[in-house]
Amino acid sequence: MLRHSITVLLIALALGGVANSQSPAPIIVQPANAAAATSTSSKTADPADTQSIPAAIKLLEQIKAGNADVLAKQKAALEKLDELKEAADQLQIFAKRG
Repeated sequence: MLRHSITVLLIALALGGVANSQSPAPIIVQPANAAAATSTSSKTADPADTQSIPAAIKLLEQIKAGNADVLAKQKAALEKLDELKEAADQLQIFAKRG
């Protein structure tokens, strides 16, 4: 009797987990074509826009330099992890021999 109760409880928990693990409703994203069509309709550039372009370029260059630093750090970390993995593999080989 106790075994039957435990089995029923486990099945109920498993079914409850399946019900919770269903994927959520899809997110609908508006197409980018509508924004592109409205931005191409203006033929003249505003003076404020032309002055902010160099500032935006400088900001993007700073961001690019920061990203390059992060990528260099990540590359160094990956190389160190590869070395550690190779050392661990060699240690396993030597442990099996001994």
